[in-house]
Amino acid sequence: MKALVLAGGTGSRLRPLSHSMPKQLIPIANKPVLAHCLESLAAIGVRDVGVIVGDRGDEIRASAGDGSAFGLRLTYLQQDRPRGLAHCVQIARPFLGDDDFVMYLGDNMLVGGIASLAEEFHRTRAAAQVTVTKVTDPREYGVAEVDADGRVTALVEKPLHPRSDLAVIGVYFFTPEIHSAVRRIEPSARGELEITDAIALLVDEGRQVNAGRFEGYWKDTGRIEDVLDCNRELLSTITTGIEGSVDAASELIGEVIIERGARVTRSRIVGPVMIAAGSVVTDSRLGPYTTVGRDCRLRGAGVEQSIVLDSVAVTQVRGIHGSVLGRGARVRSVPADAHRRLVLGDDTEVEIAA
Repeated sequence: MKALVLAGGTGSRLRPLSHSMPKQLIPIANKPVLAHCLESLAAIGVRDVGVIVGDRGDEIRASAGDGSAFGLRLTYLQQDRPRGLAHCVQIARPFLGDDDFVMYLGDNMLVGGIASLAEEFHRTRAAAQVTVTKVTDPREYGVAEVDADGRVTALVEKPLHPRSDLAVIGVYFFTPEIHSAVRRIEPSARGELEITDAIALLVDEGRQVNAGRFEGYWKDTGRIEDVLDCNRELLSTITTGIEGSVDAASELIGEVIIERGARVTRSRIVGPVMIAAGSVVTDSRLGPYTTVGRDCRLRGAGVEQSIVLDSVAVTQVRGIHGSVLGRGARVRSVPADAHRRLVLGDDTEVEIAA
């Protein structure tokens, strides 16, 4: 079985971070979302992966390389602009050949992996298998209506009156039958080839389409709130590993990972916290559910429930909570009577206490 990973989206809801990096490279527990995806595919025995990229393809290639770090072989497939998920299947046809394949949306996180879903697909080898999970408000999602045997009877996009609470999420399994369906659908009202239309065509023609239920933690990391929530979820599973330097005046509480080359001095760290290689934390307080990227400098800082990307500097600023600090950001204190000076990129949001 091959895999098709979609990594060409623009990430408009993640601005301003997505102005400077593809949304698939935003780190969750100090690892890009895309890397989590590729690891899940390697874990089910996939070796050949096609990666759909858009105008940020060079950055995706630089991050994932040829795939050998994951035990994979990556083939990059260029999409000129977003034209729908089924269009991705269409342009990947030469790569996919007549193999079964799993399609994984590169901004989705399914914690715990997809092994049980892959096993179900191999056992039944339905024409298609969508992945579903129960949600509180199905009106916000594409919804699968499923019979007692787990077969999909209908797919409905954001129904006003849902007949099911099973949302379709970003992992699909297909046999080559999907290619015929993709060829026969028309663009939707938004001008895209929708994979749900191709799957619905299989359902209408009586082909077997199953719903594989995912019972674990799932998140579409399309918003800052989702990224932070997912970061908290993954950090809750870590165990302590101290390879960096921690002086006797520092206090570590709970599960803390400090990578080799990182240094903590006169600081209090309350886990779960991850501090990446090359970062220096001095006279600071890091609260739970915080990740600090590589080569950061935190001095007199107070940060909790936040994601600090690479090469960030925070100097004498406390009370940073539920925040994401982009690569190379600088946060420093000024005298209480000084004017506030803000240098903000496009779509930036700042909250200032009155």
